[in-house]
Amino acid sequence: MDTQPLYLQLADDIAAQISARVLRAGERLPSLREMKLRRGLSLSTVQQAFRRLEDLGLVEARPQSGYFVRYRSEAGHALRLAAPTEVAVDPLLWSYVEDQSEQRTERMQGFRSAVAPHALLPTAQLQRMTLDCMRRHPDLLSDYGRPSGYLDFKRQIARLAMEWGGQLHPEQLIVTQGTIEALNLALRALTRPGDVVAVESPAYFSLLYTLKALGLRVVEIPTDPVSGISVDALELATRDAAIKAVILVPNFSNPLGALMPDAAKEKVAELLAARGIPLIEDDVYGEFYYGRQRPRPIKAFDRSGNVLYCASLTKDVAPGLRIGWIDPGRYRSQVEVQKYLSTHSTPTLNQAVLARFLESGAYPRHMRRLRRAIASQMQGLLDGLQQYFPADVRYTRPQGGFVLWLEFPQEFDSLVLHRQARQEGIGLAPGPLFSPRGDYRNCVRLSCAEPWTEAQQARLARLGQLVHQQYAG
Repeated sequence: MDTQPLYLQLADDIAAQISARVLRAGERLPSLREMKLRRGLSLSTVQQAFRRLEDLGLVEARPQSGYFVRYRSEAGHALRLAAPTEVAVDPLLWSYVEDQSEQRTERMQGFRSAVAPHALLPTAQLQRMTLDCMRRHPDLLSDYGRPSGYLDFKRQIARLAMEWGGQLHPEQLIVTQGTIEALNLALRALTRPGDVVAVESPAYFSLLYTLKALGLRVVEIPTDPVSGISVDALELATRDAAIKAVILVPNFSNPLGALMPDAAKEKVAELLAARGIPLIEDDVYGEFYYGRQRPRPIKAFDRSGNVLYCASLTKDVAPGLRIGWIDPGRYRSQVEVQKYLSTHSTPTLNQAVLARFLESGAYPRHMRRLRRAIASQMQGLLDGLQQYFPADVRYTRPQGGFVLWLEFPQEFDSLVLHRQARQEGIGLAPGPLFSPRGDYRNCVRLSCAEPWTEAQQARLARLGQLVHQQYAG
């Protein structure tokens, strides 16, 4: 008869699975509740076992996310990450994209879109500025413009970057049709079909399908819902020359809403520069901070031009104008060639209008108002989750951005919730959209972009009912 305490028996069993690599580095362990039910143990016994594993350095607890296998060396050999994979095209994506169509906009509302609502955008002011620009510069409609973009607009972007200590030079910037084109250009300049790139996991679905379209394979780097990508895992993944580029969203990433600490950003910049692996940085959500100070991007720690910095005004000012930019660092010539070959140039009129808007001083006032509204809407969503959802649902509490991430027990099916909610005109983003392998089936992304009204609160309450029904079933 085994007289070893139950918590030590459980700890030893899990340690053996880690040693045999049944449980791999970065993998999430079953929740305390799941383990309690599986082994028929008390919750306190399971908690003791997990604390024992922490003391042994085998697992680590992440706030609001559970326990994960730590990255460490055993017998002199580093644990391996999952092998590179191709992005699977899920038919789910097309139903999700279809919900954005004009015909369905009236029927599909709720928590799916990570774009500021029309009422919070400076549309009337931009309309006036558009007419003024056309009167003053009618030639803008008959000019293709430079592939690298309109100089007056690029000057304004360089001035805007000074807020986070950026030293962007107007002539270095290339204006793009939104951030997604900036990412496309960077990837086309740096990779070839069949190459491997590293991304956060979970990752934004538009990025994943861009990688699919370019014929690239993906290595997923585990990402903490609070502090962003695991630097230790990134260090492991980039020890050889297999990875051609790394793509990160360090400020309020989509879908987690995570914010990397400055120390981690600096370490990533130094690590990838030393290994000669370019970093493509997406800072599209950097301006959506809820606190007093804008977080710095990784570009602020770039000393060698190794970071290709991408951002835009599509999320915060004018989605319809589709204006973004990239500072390609030392890869500028390659990126400019790709810009010329793909779209030649970005509409100059759109750039001129946004240059006028930035020059007028309206942008800081607009963003203060927008940030207050989004922060208030996020708080409403958080309060509603606490009120309507089961107590064991974990969710992030972002410091900025539009989105948060919900993690349900392992047996929960977010695809079922998505289908049920969609039938009632309630939008959300199920977890498998954010993985090249279709993982995160027990997870959901919710957006706070829509105003927190009684109708919006009622939609969240209904989602909570659907969740409770699935629990009961």
